[in-house]
Amino acid sequence: MSTMTKAEREDLAKILKARARPAHRVVEQQAAKLEADIEQQLSTRFKIDDAAWADLTLTATQVVEQADAELAKRCRALGIPEEFRPGLTISWYGRGENADSKRRTELRTLAYRRIEALAAEARVAIETAALDGLTHLTTGALASDEARAFLAAMPTAESLMPRLDVADLGPLALPR
Repeated sequence: MSTMTKAEREDLAKILKARARPAHRVVEQQAAKLEADIEQQLSTRFKIDDAAWADLTLTATQVVEQADAELAKRCRALGIPEEFRPGLTISWYGRGENADSKRRTELRTLAYRRIEALAAEARVAIETAALDGLTHLTTGALASDEARAFLAAMPTAESLMPRLDVADLGPLALPR
């Protein structure tokens, strides 16, 4: 039996419910921040003159210039005029695979689905914590074994929705 008064339990129950309300708005705010971050990552373009890879770019440029000089030498030996010879240059891809709009769409869709799942998990965690707190407050006030047994007998979502196995899907399952 709880030593908490009925008024204390009621006050704590109000606080638990009040805390849960803005927490849902915080979840939506965080989801919006995550979406903005994903958009920022997907739109990032890396510049060739960035200090982070200046030494690597310089080295690559020197190697390409040396190879192009060797190519020019061979072309001269073959009698190919300078203005018609093939040439080597260095190219820079500032976005990697994100240059492909289809890939960005695929990544965006994946990210948004994951953010939705994270938000759903957060909302459930908030509601579960509030419910657990309310249950704890109420359980402490229950005087009869019958009332406690009633509370304990309530099914959980996990028990009502067990894991699915593809093999159990019957005619929808693929043949083995």
